[in-house]
Amino acid sequence: MKKHEKGLSAWQLTMMAMGCVIGGSFFLGSAVAIQAAGPAILLSFILGGILIYFILYALSEMTVANPDSGSFYTFTAKVFGPGAGFVVGWVYWTGMVLAMSSEATAVSILVREWIPNISISVLGSAIIIAVTLVNLLGADKLSKLESSLAIVKVFAVIAFIIIAAMLILGLIGGVGAIGLGEVAREPLMPGGLRSIPGSMLIVIFSYAGFEIIGLAASEAENPNKTIPRAIAYTVIGLVGLYILSTLVLLPLIPTAELSEEVSPMVAALSRWGMGWVSNAINFVLVTAILSTMMASMFGLGRMMRSVAEEGHAPKWLKDKKDVPYRGIIFSGIAMLIGLGAGLFFPRVYLFLISAGGFATMLTYAAILATHIRFRKCNGCPPEGKCQMPGFPYTSWIALIGTIVIIISMPFISGQSSGLIAGIVMTALFALIYLVMHLTGREGESGKMERLHHRRLNAGFSQETAEEITPNTKIVNKPKKQINPKKPYFDDEDDDGDDDFYD
Repeated sequence: MKKHEKGLSAWQLTMMAMGCVIGGSFFLGSAVAIQAAGPAILLSFILGGILIYFILYALSEMTVANPDSGSFYTFTAKVFGPGAGFVVGWVYWTGMVLAMSSEATAVSILVREWIPNISISVLGSAIIIAVTLVNLLGADKLSKLESSLAIVKVFAVIAFIIIAAMLILGLIGGVGAIGLGEVAREPLMPGGLRSIPGSMLIVIFSYAGFEIIGLAASEAENPNKTIPRAIAYTVIGLVGLYILSTLVLLPLIPTAELSEEVSPMVAALSRWGMGWVSNAINFVLVTAILSTMMASMFGLGRMMRSVAEEGHAPKWLKDKKDVPYRGIIFSGIAMLIGLGAGLFFPRVYLFLISAGGFATMLTYAAILATHIRFRKCNGCPPEGKCQMPGFPYTSWIALIGTIVIIISMPFISGQSSGLIAGIVMTALFALIYLVMHLTGREGESGKMERLHHRRLNAGFSQETAEEITPNTKIVNKPKKQINPKKPYFDDEDDDGDDDFYD
């Protein structure tokens, strides 16, 4: 892949991440989580924000150490072996394809409010094709369009917060002060304590998409400074917007009246005689989801290129150009297939975001587990940029939290099928890799990573690393001191070995 003369700035990465994150899962899917948890959904969003904070900085430490376009997939493969990397990469890619297929379905449903007779399959397919073609234009052009769309939906959320706050305070003529409203009339946790972990999958999925910062690291300007800065902007912006918008939403409408069929914002404002805003909100929803799809396709194309370069995908998906045309087109075709398959299922939107949510949580668990072992082996990244506060306790708490969220999926109606689909999907890719391994088709990179992985395990119990020379003679070699000017995973001495394992 060619190097860029000028990379993406922290602002461009932040807006791309915001564009990827704030989509249908927040504007539509959050209704399921709010209905399940009641007013306690605020606690879910706060806990989700804390969890995302830890995951982001775990990813940031590894990304700054090695700005590789493969991001978490590459890190997992190098630390836990090519099999783990293969499964994580393909599960993430498949989950995101399912999630984006659901977003295309959601856009189609919203547009049908204006054009009732149009077919969902036709409109959804047209949307996926358009998003694919836009991504073929390249990162620079995409980031400019993405920034514009992201700004639209961020301002829409801010506008809702202001209007809802005015209703609560009685500053809109013809409507008295609502005050605490419905919050004072319903239990804090309608479903009991289990409603909190049960709602967390949708809550975390509402935050999902920030990992695009890691996927775009290789195209960032000065990653050592740009990546941590973009992550900080993203965390502050997302947590603030989500908590504030939920805080002013709760007094306006009973949580039991919400469903994934209608945006909570539209339902809340319509209930108080402000139906005139529904068309405006509907337009914003459409642009928000399109923005999410474009940003997600950006990450999916680069993930597929990385998987192919590791020998874990067909060779014809390799692409050395800046824009991974083949990976983008392949991902677009997969979304069309996902859209067609999804039309045969009832409550297709909830099923697809649940299956996609499982894939997302599995990816986050892999990021945290990889980071724990990464720090155990290497300490802080180059230049001493330790960003994870309270390590290793916070990393372990976050890892356990992601596992609890996955286990809690059956607590929410409609998520059990997504859990089953996710488990089947994971087992399928594990089986595929096993067959590739047994038949010798895992690729040269996979074989080398497996050799490095065995050496890494041995290195944890020895003061000096053992390195096997080309003639198989074993020699003792002093443990290499990490050069703070070099990424951990780079082959700085051109000996064919990744220095992470030396």
